[in-house]
Amino acid sequence: MVRQSPENYIAKEAVKVWRITALIPTLLLWILLILFTFLAGKFSIPVWVVLISWAVVGVETYISIFLVPAIKWRRWRYQVFEQEIDIQHGILIIKRTLVPMIRVQHVDTKQGPILKRFKLATVTISTAATTHEIPALHEEEASDLRDKISQLARVDEDDI
Repeated sequence: MVRQSPENYIAKEAVKVWRITALIPTLLLWILLILFTFLAGKFSIPVWVVLISWAVVGVETYISIFLVPAIKWRRWRYQVFEQEIDIQHGILIIKRTLVPMIRVQHVDTKQGPILKRFKLATVTISTAATTHEIPALHEEEASDLRDKISQLARVDEDDI
């Protein structure tokens, strides 16, 4: 029997956060491209190499700032059950993770400056082996989710 995809989406503002995050290295790439263009004339680099460089950086900008964040948001889903947490994410390859509540050691929320600007937070779920994240939830939703997972994980521990 194939399990249904998780029902809950992360906040739509995640797209803006990921675009801003992608903008920083992309701006650096554009600065390097402009520098390369100026130096190309000095070092006799063919014009076609410069034009291809501009095209590649233009395509990379479109993909990283506009395409990837939108696809990433559509794929990111999660759902919390009494016995497990179901997390789905990915762009080309969709990864599906089930985290048993019995394995949850602690749950945190974290918030960097960009997430804070949009009133979002990330929930991190730690097990002995790894840490899982549910990114870009509204602050109140993240806090409620953290408390819910903590409560469910504690109940599972008490049942042992």
